Amino acid sequence: MNGPIFMTGRALQGFFLSLACMLLGGCALTVSHPRALAPLDTFVPLEADERVWVEPGYEDYGERVAEALPAAIDKVEAAHYLPFVHPPRVNVCGSDACFKRYVKTPKLSAAVIPDNRLILSPNLNGREKNRLPALLTHELAHLHLGQRIGHYHSTLPVWFHEGWASLTADGGGAEYASNAQAIAAIRGGRRIKLKLRDAPDNRHRADASKLSIHEFYRQSMLLVGWLKSQDEARFRSLVLAVQRNTDFVIAFWNVYGQGPSTRLAGFFDGVQRSAVFNDNGSTQAAPAKP
Repeated sequence: MNGPIFMTGRALQGFFLSLACMLLGGCALTVSHPRALAPLDTFVPLEADERVWVEPGYEDYGERVAEALPAAIDKVEAAHYLPFVHPPRVNVCGSDACFKRYVKTPKLSAAVIPDNRLILSPNLNGREKNRLPALLTHELAHLHLGQRIGHYHSTLPVWFHEGWASLTADGGGAEYASNAQAIAAIRGGRRIKLKLRDAPDNRHRADASKLSIHEFYRQSMLLVGWLKSQDEARFRSLVLAVQRNTDFVIAFWNVYGQGPSTRLAGFFDGVQRSAVFNDNGSTQAAPAKP
């Protein structure tokens, strides 16, 4: 039956909020993602630190996470020039079954999944124990950004997203390729294609640049580190704009007066001339701490 449509006060409030988000384009979609189906009912808060939630029976693992957490948070907030919007929650899976319930991508040791939920795998309590502080920092960097602009926002290219997190974590997430390997890839013509623009259904990862995942992460980190080392004041302006949900390319032009591919040509030229890197793979790129 056709006729007037009436809304409750709560429905009207939701309608106008949604309309405002569409018009302003600035609302971070951080909750109720359709892929976030599994409730976080596997975990209980750790008595020593309620920011850490553990699979029951793996409290010792949770204690290790809690011990590493304060330093990791400090690194992320310093590198992002802003505090977390909300206290981070870290979910610790002690079993493979727990991790596979939430993280569908295989072979990961940690992940931030839709709805900005940070999950650690049992790998970091076993064969990759030594990676825990660095990977925790890397994933917290993703979580920090996700609290402001949403989960893996397509207006921020993957190379910057992952490179910034790896730089923040002093190489965490990019450990399995060396600077020398990244340099060799660049000199062999395999470099990140900076002119590619991501879309929600088409994000350009390693294969788009004919790089291995590890080469891609390492090269991404070196690109971001070079930007920071060249002019940290401008870099700070760029990442603060990104955290205000400004499109990356627009923010980049506003800060540098040129596009990413033009600006970062200096990085690639330096690699070809060996001006940026020594033969032993050491780099002048800025450290993670600002």
